[in-house]
Amino acid sequence: MDLRLPAPLRARPRARRWTAAAAAVVVLAGAGTWTAVASDEAPAVHRTDRILPTADGVRIDTSYFTSGGDAAGRRPAVLLTHGFGGDKEDVREQAEDLARDGYAVLTWSARSFGRSTGRIGLNDPKGEVADVSRLIDWLAERPEVELDKKGDPRVGMTGASYGGAVSLLTAGHDRRVDAIAPSITYWNLADALFPDGVFKKLWAGMFINSGGGCDMFEPKLCAMYERVAESGKPDAAAVKLLEERSPSAVGDRIKVPTLVMQGQTDSLFPLGQADEIAKAVKANGAPVDVDWLAGGHDGGDMEVDRVHARVTSWFDRYLKDDESADTGPAFRVTRTGGIDSTDGAAQLRGADSDTYPGLTGDDREFALSGREQEFVNPAGASPPGVSSLPGLGGATGLSQLSTLGVGVSLDFPGQYARFESEPLARDLRITGSPTVTVNVRSTTGEAVLFAKLYDVGPGGRQQVLPSQLVTPVRVETGDGGKDVRLTLPAVDHEVRDGHRLRLVLASTDLGYASPVAPATYKVSLKGDLAVPTAPGVSTAAAGLPAWVWWLPAAGALLALGLLLTGRRRTVAAPPDPALAEVPLQITDLSKRYAKSSDRYAVRDLSFRVERGQVLGLLGPNGAGKTTTLRMLMGLIKPDGGEIRVFGHAIRPGAPVLSRVGAFVEGAGFLPHLSGRENLELYWQATGRPAEDAHLDEALEIAGLGDALARAVRTYSQGMRQRLAIAQAMLGLPDLLILDEPTNGLDPPQIREMREVMIRYAAAGRTVIVSSHLLAEVEQSCTHLVVMDRGRLVQAGPVHEIVGSGDTLLVGLAGEVTDPLVEKVAALPGVASALRTDDGLLLRLTARDTGGEQAADDSAAAARLLVELVRLEVPVASLGPHRRLEDAFLTLIGGSA
Repeated sequence: MDLRLPAPLRARPRARRWTAAAAAVVVLAGAGTWTAVASDEAPAVHRTDRILPTADGVRIDTSYFTSGGDAAGRRPAVLLTHGFGGDKEDVREQAEDLARDGYAVLTWSARSFGRSTGRIGLNDPKGEVADVSRLIDWLAERPEVELDKKGDPRVGMTGASYGGAVSLLTAGHDRRVDAIAPSITYWNLADALFPDGVFKKLWAGMFINSGGGCDMFEPKLCAMYERVAESGKPDAAAVKLLEERSPSAVGDRIKVPTLVMQGQTDSLFPLGQADEIAKAVKANGAPVDVDWLAGGHDGGDMEVDRVHARVTSWFDRYLKDDESADTGPAFRVTRTGGIDSTDGAAQLRGADSDTYPGLTGDDREFALSGREQEFVNPAGASPPGVSSLPGLGGATGLSQLSTLGVGVSLDFPGQYARFESEPLARDLRITGSPTVTVNVRSTTGEAVLFAKLYDVGPGGRQQVLPSQLVTPVRVETGDGGKDVRLTLPAVDHEVRDGHRLRLVLASTDLGYASPVAPATYKVSLKGDLAVPTAPGVSTAAAGLPAWVWWLPAAGALLALGLLLTGRRRTVAAPPDPALAEVPLQITDLSKRYAKSSDRYAVRDLSFRVERGQVLGLLGPNGAGKTTTLRMLMGLIKPDGGEIRVFGHAIRPGAPVLSRVGAFVEGAGFLPHLSGRENLELYWQATGRPAEDAHLDEALEIAGLGDALARAVRTYSQGMRQRLAIAQAMLGLPDLLILDEPTNGLDPPQIREMREVMIRYAAAGRTVIVSSHLLAEVEQSCTHLVVMDRGRLVQAGPVHEIVGSGDTLLVGLAGEVTDPLVEKVAALPGVASALRTDDGLLLRLTARDTGGEQAADDSAAAARLLVELVRLEVPVASLGPHRRLEDAFLTLIGGSA
């Protein structure tokens, strides 16, 4: 089965033309190739590509990055490498940034990846780790690199996943390494792939496939994989082989400052692996900080800019000995709750502590109800339950099933036991690994269980498995059963009051190998559920004071409006107390093109916007969107109706406009000044006190990072756009208006702009965005207002306007044959299957289930996913077919 891999573990097509490669080695090893990296940022970065031979004849493809020339003098070095399945080009951008920050940076492609030769050893100490020591030897001979002593360069290491593990291993094997910053990586590879003796079959298979097939690995690794994959159960020799290639094997020798960054959405290397790293390094007496990222191997936000900035600060402190460098808190976690179903607000902010809390402690006890329960492990372990699928957890994968009403986890009746708490009396923040003791009996004397802790909404209507994580456990029960202390997956998750905690012990899971022989299990509780809370971890305050802002271009118009309205001595309408907390209400708003004209730009428009919403204002050209925004900002006066912002009527110069921020056209900046200086100068021009600007808060939301210190002339278009948004957010206005904020941006920059808008609304503020990019609006907005020819067509939450329909689109990672399509069409619940350019279009059979339709559709889709995988359909994504574009064109009759 060919699955699309997430970025840290991505397969790349690699043409193996050995003759041409050998010729290239001769040329490159002799002299190297030199380039000046083209960039609109200063200073320039110089890159040299070389093939370096190793002692066993393997050739390693490297790139060396420096900036500043001889004038920069000697500087520390950084070794930077890629994740499994990638190559050195994956980390080029970070390498260039580090070079600009005053480091000599060496990147390389690990054995068998990119243009490097050799076989994959999974970070074999005699292979990949020895290669890194050879690279350190080479750095020690460079005249640009600072030395601690002859042959010993001042050097740090960083990398993600496979690259993170080699950083840890090299620090244990080579004492010349001075600081490391591994991310989303493993401490014990055997524990990661064989957790508690259960084979993680899908992830293991992806390792083999993304490495180019079993033949590309060292023969003993290939033989080990084939043996375990066939038996479905790891043996002692397999465990020993992987443990020898794990950082845990040299854990007592890793004594350098270590920044550990681990993903919360990661079923491959979960948070427990980072916990083991932190405990070992701390026990060795070295500084260690821990950072839990929002993303991971299963998808999500990898927070790339923030992570790179923190890594640079870490190296500034421990390689440059800069004691003023801010390395961040001892523990930080990004708290992200996605889109809240009640008000559409998104949570994405950091929480931290001066000490790392670990995965247990400050427990709260919860009694679970449920007597001893009996369930089966079916013959062939089929059908398997679903928790997550590797590579399908990102924005285009399994997470799309949430649009059908529930999460993606699926447990088959008769194949699990369930125990449940009473509804919570107050909110509960889980930070760490819950634990519970159960007694397990099996008719075969052995049981494999998959433990999950669900967050269940009132009435059981919504069931969420935090981060889609599950704990597998193999239990030798014997004849009389056995008590087992279960350590559930480590998560950071908030359970709302009124919700319940549900412990599920399932006999099967799609990602793991279960016994194929049928068995009956009996499970009973032996104590309460202990939930770690980590109260010392505090989240950045969400609430912020009232705010002041207006556009530079609008300033003169507003001042003119004040003069005109002052001369006319107009009396403002009194505020409406009932709307004091409503950011915007528009009632029967109308505007003619000319006073004597019967043609309207906007006619009888009414809608309301609440706090925490990101509202998309949509419509074809001429729909009246811009006219509506201009009236909202007080730039033009309506002919009829009214606009109220927090209960105050809008008119030119209205005081409540101080709570409105807007970005309509690209702001003009002084190119020779830095980003921060431009913003400070702008705020001074408003005449308001500096403390009212809340500059740091606005900049944190905009996410500009270290770029603020550089001259604006070095900025890319995306950075200029983000600086303009930061300017609009100065004073942190309650209501932020953005007109086409993504104009001129490339896809990565558009994604960053989307995250800025979501972060801004996360604290209860409100964003209104007008955009022609419907796919982007669908991802970033919680609510929509659709206009056409000046009138309101429809308003409401995005999911209601888009609708789920009765059609699913299965994205494909490979070709499917006609017989396979026919098998899919014959599946229960499928009315038809049609192959299209986008994948397989499946129309589901109609059902009359009344109010339970959404829940039934979601369960049907989850079951369908299991059947597709069983048929070996190369699934890359699965979700509702109808898009916002379809709904939009339907609403406006195709007039766009």
